[in-house]
Amino acid sequence: MATSKQKLNLAREHLSRVQAAWDTPTDWADLSIYGFHCLEAAVEAAAIHAKLRTSRKHWEKAEIAGELHRKHGLPDVEELLNDLNESRKAAAYGDVPGPDLVAEDVATEIERYVEAVEKFVK
Repeated sequence: MATSKQKLNLAREHLSRVQAAWDTPTDWADLSIYGFHCLEAAVEAAAIHAKLRTSRKHWEKAEIAGELHRKHGLPDVEELLNDLNESRKAAAYGDVPGPDLVAEDVATEIERYVEAVEKFVK
């Protein structure tokens, strides 16, 4: 099993792709995919540190993010995780409508979450 530090490093790697993708014109495929994976890795880092269960299921990771928000005061990214999952599917499959998201807001919220997890695990 990965450590919280390893998951946080992975989140940071994905975050650099998120930051590159939101610039004009926005690369929604990259922003959705790497943003989603970035948040999932950050949630896992925080969950491991808090000794909470982790999961491979996307919807359960969103629930864990909600639990981390309620119990440990981390930013609430449960809805963003669900929106990015839908956006990721829309970009990958093309047959699912994507949610109405603002690229800069998404990138900022993801970065804020990663920074909060960094503080939490230190």
